[in-house]
Amino acid sequence: MTIQGTCAPKFAEVRTEFERNFAERGEVGASVHVTLEGEPVVDLWGGEAAAGRPWSEETIVHVWSCTKAATALTAHILASRGELDLNAPVVEYWPEYGANGKDATLVRHVLAHQAGLPVVTTPLPAGAFYDWELITSTLAAQQPLWEPGTRHGYHGLTFGFLVGEIVRRVTGRTLGRFFEKEVSGPLGLDFWMGLPEDLEPHVAPTIPVDPTQPGILLPSLFITALTQPESLPGLMLLNNGGYMAPGESDSRAAHAAEMGAIGGISNARGLAGMYRPLALGGAYNGVRLVQESQLPQMSNVAVAGLDAVVMVPSRFALGFQKATDNTHLAPNDREGLLMSEEAFGHNGMGGSLGFADPKARLSFGYTMNRQGPGLGVNERGQSLVDAVYRALGHRQTGGGTWFA
Repeated sequence: MTIQGTCAPKFAEVRTEFERNFAERGEVGASVHVTLEGEPVVDLWGGEAAAGRPWSEETIVHVWSCTKAATALTAHILASRGELDLNAPVVEYWPEYGANGKDATLVRHVLAHQAGLPVVTTPLPAGAFYDWELITSTLAAQQPLWEPGTRHGYHGLTFGFLVGEIVRRVTGRTLGRFFEKEVSGPLGLDFWMGLPEDLEPHVAPTIPVDPTQPGILLPSLFITALTQPESLPGLMLLNNGGYMAPGESDSRAAHAAEMGAIGGISNARGLAGMYRPLALGGAYNGVRLVQESQLPQMSNVAVAGLDAVVMVPSRFALGFQKATDNTHLAPNDREGLLMSEEAFGHNGMGGSLGFADPKARLSFGYTMNRQGPGLGVNERGQSLVDAVYRALGHRQTGGGTWFA
């Protein structure tokens, strides 16, 4: 197995840890990309995209909830332009959303996982997540499961439909098309919400966790879903029209759909490239995504504490994850996200990750095909993040987060 790409000497430890991921931590295929001051300092890939097919520079993969950051970014672009007020009621843009006690729900509640619609309570038919109108109209009619704004719970599969419909109502464009026109296209990124069919040969299929293997520790969310199907974790993982069934997320229908919570297809270069302007005041190479004044809305903590859905503590800005140290929890719930307090980003199920650190003027992306069992960033991705921060001379707090 050969690692390909480039790595600046200062970041040699990142390459070392990337190699260790394959040699010691069970990595199959992966890529990692880091920019500093807008310049690439790490651009590595290796392993297998599929049996007998090497992971190449063009390989892309399902990045799961890393997609939420791309979706949140579209809302912040509109807010930065004055076209969307994050403190306004959702009904100002989406009137039908006000049904069943949701008329006072604010846009910021949706971005901060406070809307009270973390799951769909109505039984969904097969393929429902590929029908945008079905899911958005169902959510618009649904009664919230708590008073919006009073608590937070991860809207793991609904986030993209909720934020994406607001974006569609404001712009007249679907979420994927707006993202392509305003972000991935101008920046030249391999990042899609709605993958063109001709790019299917470049996708590395997901290798899911085999829970029967020795040593696999399932998080409380998965245990609860399997033992209490009527619970919030159960509804999230079981009532999605079959999307979470083994192999379905690798189908052409799944890749073609514009699902802003979990459907993105990208690679490390695409993730780090999306965050690169945000690490540099909102713009890069003549492409301005947001005004610098918008960045605090994207990076300041909006909610923190025990998450009503994932059943462990979580911390969110408006649409982005913040550093979360859960290392004090039981081993099956220990994964979090250890970066600096100034950083903001999002991980994806199984361990992929992208983030910006504006203070360090750093962007980071990591993607892989073999999933880990936890909810956060596992040892493979975290070892790369840690090596990046050590290369910058940062130190760790007692809890594991990084500071300059």
